[in-house]
Amino acid sequence: MVADPLNGALLDGRYRIRGRVARGGMATVYHATDERLERTVAIKIIHPSYARDNRFLARFADEAKTIARLTHPNVVAVYDQGVHDGMPYLVMEYVRGRTLRDLLSERRRLSPAEALAVLEQMLAAIATAHRAGLVHRDVKPENVLVAAPPNGSGNLVDAVVKVADFGLARAVEASAEDQQGQLMATVAYVAPELVTGGHVDSRADVYSAGIVLFEMLTGRVPYDGERPVDVAWQHVDRDVPAPSKLVAGLPPLVDELVARATRRDPGGRPMDAGAMLAEVISAREDLGTLNTHTHVFAQPTMEIASVDPRPNWARLPGGGAAAGAARTVPRAQRSRQGGGRPAILDDLRARVGRLTATDHNRRKLLASLVAIGVVVLIGGYWLAIGRYVDAPSLLTLSQTNAAAEAKRLGFGMKLGQGIFSDTVPKDTVLKQDPAPGNRLARGGDITVFLSLGPELYPVPEIAGQLASVGVETAKEHFKVQQVSDYSDTLPKGYIISTDPAAGTQLPPGSTLKVIVSKGDFPLRVPTVVGKNVNEARAILEGAGLVVGKVEYVDNETRPHDEVLEQDPAQGAGAVKGTKVNLKLSNGPPGFPMPDVNNWNCGDAKRELERLQLQVQVQSEGFFGENGNVRGQQPAAGQPVSAGQQVVIQCRLF
Repeated sequence: MVADPLNGALLDGRYRIRGRVARGGMATVYHATDERLERTVAIKIIHPSYARDNRFLARFADEAKTIARLTHPNVVAVYDQGVHDGMPYLVMEYVRGRTLRDLLSERRRLSPAEALAVLEQMLAAIATAHRAGLVHRDVKPENVLVAAPPNGSGNLVDAVVKVADFGLARAVEASAEDQQGQLMATVAYVAPELVTGGHVDSRADVYSAGIVLFEMLTGRVPYDGERPVDVAWQHVDRDVPAPSKLVAGLPPLVDELVARATRRDPGGRPMDAGAMLAEVISAREDLGTLNTHTHVFAQPTMEIASVDPRPNWARLPGGGAAAGAARTVPRAQRSRQGGGRPAILDDLRARVGRLTATDHNRRKLLASLVAIGVVVLIGGYWLAIGRYVDAPSLLTLSQTNAAAEAKRLGFGMKLGQGIFSDTVPKDTVLKQDPAPGNRLARGGDITVFLSLGPELYPVPEIAGQLASVGVETAKEHFKVQQVSDYSDTLPKGYIISTDPAAGTQLPPGSTLKVIVSKGDFPLRVPTVVGKNVNEARAILEGAGLVVGKVEYVDNETRPHDEVLEQDPAQGAGAVKGTKVNLKLSNGPPGFPMPDVNNWNCGDAKRELERLQLQVQVQSEGFFGENGNVRGQQPAAGQPVSAGQQVVIQCRLF
């Protein structure tokens, strides 16, 4: 992978590039540090293809000044502008979050409540631009940044949304006017009037926002095709379908919002983002009402059998007189007498009242008293003992099996609060009330408490946060051990990473290592690629570094001992004593030609033959091999291989 040459660069003596964030069709976005104000910023550097266009540069500078005047919490703020190596750049607010495109790629679609919450903040930002006379022209999920909700929930209703790239499309479009009206808008979100006439106003942004709402609700854009031009003309020729046709159950109000925003005739849309914003706010209020009453339905009228309105005592034999007497009893007293009393006791009481009127009925009174006693005894036994049984054991059963067993035995089952356990598997009954064998009314409910499994908590995502903030978050469940280290990307005092990594499940009280930046590295690794190993060693040691692991690899083109690769790479941060590993060339196949100059010719020939070379001796005069070597081919150090013919030139002096 080729290193980005801008990494580590200092722009305008102030902005230190720390790393690339994203690359788009018009510009590349970098994460940087404003060393003057000691704050993190984002820098958007325009691609060289646009930087050579003077018309673009002029328009870009004008648009940057306009954008910088947009002050709104949902607009990505522009702090500064400049030019670096001929490429214009913008210095912008750094938003810690993801694009709406990333979220849709992950979740596919959003709930109506989340989609309208995101759209409301988008429109609030765009409305600010419209009031300033600026049209965005490229509203799409890639230009919408969504920061994590402050409360840590995953619900996007609480997220902070910011819109970026105001005016950038307009600057590019102006520089392309000589290119037959090049369409500078993503075709999936382009307004029909931009396709047919090229002239747009604030209602074009409303149309694009409506397409974004459609995508958030359905997980797709309304039109596709093999060529961009085919997609663009569908916006002209077809109405955007209702989202509920693709996703069942969506409320009609979101269909109406999409339809209003995406009318093909601009005159049928809200006049600008502010007007559309008012409709979205109203829809969110209606959606909240719908959500509150979604499951409340009127019950159908039921026909019930007629009943005798008189109480039980009025229907007894002789009930008329008893009724008259009963009506004189105060209401509170009647309430106390009737509360839960078996009807047979009321009947017996009425009979006793009549029997005591005469001595003739004393025996009947005695019999009735005996009957009352029997009833009381039986009732007391039932209430105290008879209606209870031993509670069965549901322990160690899964939730499903426990419910089935309780039902089989004629009992109900309720769920109590879960309990953490290191020994009982999750979703298994850990405890029950009443306990097994304790008294339980027939048909009563058993409350079971399920195991939650071991008590584990995920390591929070705190990388990139100030240590003072992130450490407090981590301390909620863990013991924090702070470790300092240098960082290429984060200023001093910010969290680089955690060990274990974010998302790892740990028991409460575990030690979590938090690595905190202590600023930029004091050294930068120099390049030694292409150098001989001895030269490379001298360069590295001169920079306060040392040579680490050395590995030879086959290479047919580079000389023996030449550095092919280094790790860490050139420009990487380092501290004194950092080891730099090297990969060296084995050189071309064979071995270097030895230097036999000034050797005795006979000795030289024998040495070269020992190396399995074919030796040709060229001599002057009659002395043959008795002279000394005064020349050789190939020259010393050149690659040779076994069986190759070499020449030595021999002379007496």
